[in-house]
Amino acid sequence: MSSHDDLLKNIISHSKEYGFIFPSSEIYDGLSATYDYGQYGKELKNNIEEYWWKAMVRMHDNIVGIDSAIFMHPTVWKASGHVDAFNDPLIDNKDSKKRYRADVLIEEYIEKLRAKIHKEVEKAAKRFGDDFNMNQFVATHPRVVEYSKQIEVIESRMKNALEENDLQAVKQLILDLEIVDPVSGTRNWTDVRQFNLMFATELGSVSGESSVIYLRPETAQGSYVNFLNVQRSGRMKIPFGICQIGKAFRNEIIARQFIFRMREFEQMEMQFFVRPGDEMEWYEYWKSTRMKWHRNLGMGDARYRFHDHIKLAHYANAACDIEFDFPMGFKEMEGIHSRTDFDLKAHEKFSSRKQQYFDAELNQNYIPYVVETAIGLDRMFMSVLSASYTDEKLPDGSERTLLRIPAQLAPVKVAVLPLVKKDGMPEKAMEVYHKLKLEVNCQFDDKDAIGRRYRRQDAIGTPFCITIDQDTLQDNTVTLRERDSMVQERISIDRLVSEVRDKTSITKLLANLD
Repeated sequence: MSSHDDLLKNIISHSKEYGFIFPSSEIYDGLSATYDYGQYGKELKNNIEEYWWKAMVRMHDNIVGIDSAIFMHPTVWKASGHVDAFNDPLIDNKDSKKRYRADVLIEEYIEKLRAKIHKEVEKAAKRFGDDFNMNQFVATHPRVVEYSKQIEVIESRMKNALEENDLQAVKQLILDLEIVDPVSGTRNWTDVRQFNLMFATELGSVSGESSVIYLRPETAQGSYVNFLNVQRSGRMKIPFGICQIGKAFRNEIIARQFIFRMREFEQMEMQFFVRPGDEMEWYEYWKSTRMKWHRNLGMGDARYRFHDHIKLAHYANAACDIEFDFPMGFKEMEGIHSRTDFDLKAHEKFSSRKQQYFDAELNQNYIPYVVETAIGLDRMFMSVLSASYTDEKLPDGSERTLLRIPAQLAPVKVAVLPLVKKDGMPEKAMEVYHKLKLEVNCQFDDKDAIGRRYRRQDAIGTPFCITIDQDTLQDNTVTLRERDSMVQERISIDRLVSEVRDKTSITKLLANLD
């Protein structure tokens, strides 16, 4: 098993043991690709949402938030193209009986070629040291040039096949690349077929009298059908955006890799309405802005990269992903799309109601273009766990497992720990706990030895522990222990609230973006 496989396995086990994520309906042997967020998982999720919401809505005067319904009129999905075009190309291996997304198999093959290029670059950088010219090396080294050409040809073939919906050509590419099933190791593939991802259900109580509706596969359409409601009620001027956080549902046949791909998931989306012709300028703006938001968490700039879409969706004239280096390799976490005027124009046509904006500066009506940013909350959650999970060997030979979650996102900000359960320390610790709990999410813990309590807090990612000891009763100071360095300092109780607030506040994190 590779170290990446080990990391994913450890994260899954740790998440359950420490109350972050549980398999859904586990007492009934669970339900495939559905999960429940536990007590610490919910807190972490809330903090990620807050960081996103405040960065998008509070820090932009021209962006507002809504919360649209999961159920929508079925014609919405006909107009959006989801009924006819929301498909994945799937392929089965006849020996393992496993099913895969054909495009993902090809993308994973391309990723292996990129890894080979990276390995060659790393070797050369070590060999040449300060004299190494990476651009020149990549452009001239025979193996790297050959790998780059292969990637270019494969991407071109896949793009053409997917855009023309030539499923036989997609299969032929898989055969030509000699891609094997990771389970059976064979190339005994079926034909590629398209599979619609929407969940259908019925509205109405009597069979035969009910109508088919869909669980929404994205939250974006709720913003489009409310475009004029928001614009008029909020007196919004172009450019402006509509944000929302909400559940979406996709009938993923290949739901796997823990919470990375699920059938029920949560999105944080923003639709930004702009003048026609200005969309590429705003597309570049939001690419830069969103990447800055991710890197601002301090989990490592190298963990993120842009990846342009090989095949554009039917509504887009430009699209890219912000990918994160998950335990499974670089995968999509957020998409930035220039959706043109496709959605509003389609809703105007299908609803027979104008979806136009009067631009007083230009003295004309037009259907705005849209730039979208859409991030999977569950994938963002997984990225935080992936970046923060650490098994650490200490100088004394002992080991600890900790989550180096950014302090502003940590589920519990501080733990209050009486050194022993006597001599008035628990009572003093409880007094400190009550002082802090109205400011930050904190815990009181007096069970077990102090070392074991530290380890428990490290494992759930608590950035600070406050220990009440005999000196506290004499001079009103406590020990403040920092999670990552384990450095301890004495601090006055009078300074505690402001110190903890300053070190854990999302406001301070947001200030770096302003």
